[in-house]
Amino acid sequence: MVLGDNEVTQSVDASSRDRRVQVRRAALAGSIGTTIEWYDFFLYNTAAALVFPHLFFPESTGYAGALQSFATYAVGFAARPIGAALFGHWGDRLGRKATLIVTLLLMGLSSAVVGVLPGTESIGIAAPLILVLLRLVQGVAIGGEWSGSVLLAMEWGDQRRRGLLASFAQVGVPVGLVLGTGGMTLLSATLSPEAFDSWGWRIPFLLSLVLVGIGLVIRLRILETPMFAAVVAEKRTSKAPVKDAVRHHWREILLSAGLRFSEQMPFYLFTSYVLVYVVERPEFSKTFVLIAVLVGAAAELVLIPLFSQLSDRVGRKQIYLTGAVLTAVIAFPYFTALSHGGHVLIFFAVVVSLVTHAMQYGPQAALIGESFPTHLRYGGAGLGYQLASVFAGGPAPLLATWLLHETGTPYSISIYIVVSAAVTVGCVLALRDRSKADIDDLATYAR
Repeated sequence: MVLGDNEVTQSVDASSRDRRVQVRRAALAGSIGTTIEWYDFFLYNTAAALVFPHLFFPESTGYAGALQSFATYAVGFAARPIGAALFGHWGDRLGRKATLIVTLLLMGLSSAVVGVLPGTESIGIAAPLILVLLRLVQGVAIGGEWSGSVLLAMEWGDQRRRGLLASFAQVGVPVGLVLGTGGMTLLSATLSPEAFDSWGWRIPFLLSLVLVGIGLVIRLRILETPMFAAVVAEKRTSKAPVKDAVRHHWREILLSAGLRFSEQMPFYLFTSYVLVYVVERPEFSKTFVLIAVLVGAAAELVLIPLFSQLSDRVGRKQIYLTGAVLTAVIAFPYFTALSHGGHVLIFFAVVVSLVTHAMQYGPQAALIGESFPTHLRYGGAGLGYQLASVFAGGPAPLLATWLLHETGTPYSISIYIVVSAAVTVGCVLALRDRSKADIDDLATYAR
């Protein structure tokens, strides 16, 4: 699906009215697309904590089963940079729109197959092997999805509102978390444990097909972004955009990955590992923890655009650094609450943990995206964003499970969070702030 001359002309020459319509469509396409992608992803996260250990690893002990389940979870993160490189190449060669349609189909179809996958007792070792393969496909799709969704709105809209517009794609994460976790919560609360473990958990995975159909309709109605269309019209596309991004912007790629440590790593502890940790206390049910995570995610629906809009006024780095520092501050009180608190305190801790995440995740899209020139932006931003998945997000629940087992104290995980925050602070301080710069001007990126 090559970007045609007609679409290039339409994008570049769009009137003010047409541009406003396309900005709204691009923001909707970005948010709904990432909603579907992350709905599928969080379904897997929740199932990995609650269902997969006994379904796909029935012979393992509770500890070993959790490790194996979270290991399949980590595999998807390892595949993300591959997806970022693969789709980053085509996103900077053919355009944002066509690439995003492919990522949407990959994610939705692989999730639907998870919903019909038999367990180990039915098909033996083939079950966990197929699960890992599907997780790899999910990771590749997510790797190519993020930067394209962010750039749709950011490259169509007013540059003075880049933080807010780019955050519409970020809002898809808590929406996906609300839908995915909400679906699991509803089924967990209404079905018997036997019915939920047997077939109930499969229903939300199969519903992915409905959401994919909605997402495709929306994405097919948008035009290519005017910034990229101008690159095509002026014949400035790179023949090897990912290679060029690594060669000329390796520093921005590494700093973008590093600045995500205090956002991504704790987030997967706050939304996935917490499901395992809290239910070890017999007085707390998995439904209670799921509801707490659900409320925190709902709060992010408001907070992500709020902090993003604030970053347009005062600068990305100021808001981001505040969120990173606060994440470190709550690291020890958080696990104190989970270990010794009652229902109210645990509920409060879970919600607050997602507030500090929103402070970083909202401005993050523009902070990373505006660090790269238009003709290398899809690949460069995607690589920077997804490299953190290998070192921060993917291993987080696995390492947390191991740390608790080896040290016997959850505060070893708190130290892990503080270290991640220190990495983030250093990388944010080293990254150039382009929140007020013209990202359509190549001179902005001159050394």
